[in-house]
Amino acid sequence: MKIKTRQRIDSFNFESDRLLARKYQIIAKLGTGWEGEVYRVRELNTGIERAAKFFFPQRNLHNRATKFYAKKLHKLRHCKILIQYHTQERIIYHRIPTIFLVSEYVEGELLNQFVAHQAGKRLTPFEGLHLLHALASGVEEIHQAHEYHGDLHDDNVIVRRRGLSFDVKLVDMYNWGKPDAENIRDDVCNLIRIFYDSIGGARFYAKHPREIKDICCGLKRSLIIRKFRTAGHLRQYLETMRWHTGY
Repeated sequence: MKIKTRQRIDSFNFESDRLLARKYQIIAKLGTGWEGEVYRVRELNTGIERAAKFFFPQRNLHNRATKFYAKKLHKLRHCKILIQYHTQERIIYHRIPTIFLVSEYVEGELLNQFVAHQAGKRLTPFEGLHLLHALASGVEEIHQAHEYHGDLHDDNVIVRRRGLSFDVKLVDMYNWGKPDAENIRDDVCNLIRIFYDSIGGARFYAKHPREIKDICCGLKRSLIIRKFRTAGHLRQYLETMRWHTGY
């Protein structure tokens, strides 16, 4: 007896202007991840631009991933740092049923691209501290709701400079199971890693002042979580620390 193979899609590569579900027009591809691809789309009925994440079927068995995202984003809809979820749609792609989630579209750059455009391909420590404060303040709202992000890295942060500070939004999340203290500690360690990388990583670490090293803790997990148990603790630390005059 022939065994039916699992439906699989490894790339959509939708071209601009393509119409989907008779509701949306592709504008441009925004990115690709393990779970699928994200596109900037235009809602035909209103002309409003949205973001649409198309899930590879093999990464969304029984619609578990899309249900997780929709429910979690709805629960955390009051957290300003998260992209706001709108609806779920379905198309047939190469005879394979494919689900995509439609959310708000946010202007800005992915953090890794933004940093690459800066002088020396890094932020100054002063800029990095402002970025970290914006991220910690946003993630604090998630932790206060007894939830976690689960996938914080510079490919999942959309950033736009606003004066001395930054407007930041998080995209994607990951389901590591029920929220617990370990998930929250992982978020905090990942925030510190984002900060560390954005100001130059290992190449410049030795040259940074003590205040910066006191935050990074040499990226040693045990030291980080002893000092910052939640994003709120990290945010409070940044607001009360003494800043080096050389920043």
